[in-house]
Amino acid sequence: MKQRQLGNLTVSEIGFGCMGLDFSYGHRISREEGIALIRHAADCGVTFFDTAEIYGPFTNEDMVGEALRPIRDEVVIATKFGFDIDPATGQINGVSSRPENIRAIVERSLKRLGIETVDLIYQHRVDPDVPIEDVAGVVRDLITEGKARAFGLSEPGVQTLRRAHAVQPVAAVQNEYSLWWREPETNGILDVCDELGIGFVPYSPLGKGFLTGAIGADTRLDKNDFRTTSPRFQPEALAMNQAFVDLLKRVGAARDATAAQVALAWLLAQRPYIVPIPGTTKAHRLEENLGAARIALKSDELAEIGKALDGLEVAGHRYSAGAEAMVGVEAPLKQTA
Repeated sequence: MKQRQLGNLTVSEIGFGCMGLDFSYGHRISREEGIALIRHAADCGVTFFDTAEIYGPFTNEDMVGEALRPIRDEVVIATKFGFDIDPATGQINGVSSRPENIRAIVERSLKRLGIETVDLIYQHRVDPDVPIEDVAGVVRDLITEGKARAFGLSEPGVQTLRRAHAVQPVAAVQNEYSLWWREPETNGILDVCDELGIGFVPYSPLGKGFLTGAIGADTRLDKNDFRTTSPRFQPEALAMNQAFVDLLKRVGAARDATAAQVALAWLLAQRPYIVPIPGTTKAHRLEENLGAARIALKSDELAEIGKALDGLEVAGHRYSAGAEAMVGVEAPLKQTA
């Protein structure tokens, strides 16, 4: 697989998002199955793996660490801090990026992953009570100490991204981005990445599964699936959004490609520093997703997709109100004496 740059990190142009192996989507595969799938991804050429303390909580990092231990030096591992999670119970008590909390979380993550240095450490969500200069300063110190190699932010406000980068260069921003969530194109985030040379990692690049064509208005999601709380995944919205899937299938038919492959190929074509991280629990879907790397959409195909998207309107918000309030947050200004 071809490689791309996320700041100072070289990674496969498609990564693997490990969250769904045992968190958020209701259906969870066993630890053994998860380890086998992660190793299969590596065998297929994936070198970039994404996890977080909150996934599980805790269990995902442990799984990823065991899976990748035999090839640690051949892969890039990303994890995240930024939530206040009780280490004993897993109870999530909101966000927290207090410097002492960041340090404690990173130490625990390193232990679970079984590594001495995490390649990419993201702030999972901006803490509205902690200046980003303090957060970036702690990560800078962790990099100096050899406990991290690179700094990332997930769903930051534009000014917060700029302020963080001024303290410690940001290697990557991880935001939701796909054919049916294109806000990074208009909210200034991609513009700042262009300007400052920051990599961009789209999570949910397949629209949380919808853009694969496997989910429709009649689909009944598991009661523990977080998508049941999303307005975008209510039956009426799913029916209205089917036009996005139809577009992908139409373009794919001429290429002998699936809707998922076209969706990922479209993302890869948007910027040379974009590295999507689709996730799955199935080996054949993993292989299908990675097949998108072999599809270089032509200018006329991109123009066709762009023209069609201009005529489509997405039905439903992507998150519940509570989750939506945590994205695009601007950190408070640092007070000076």
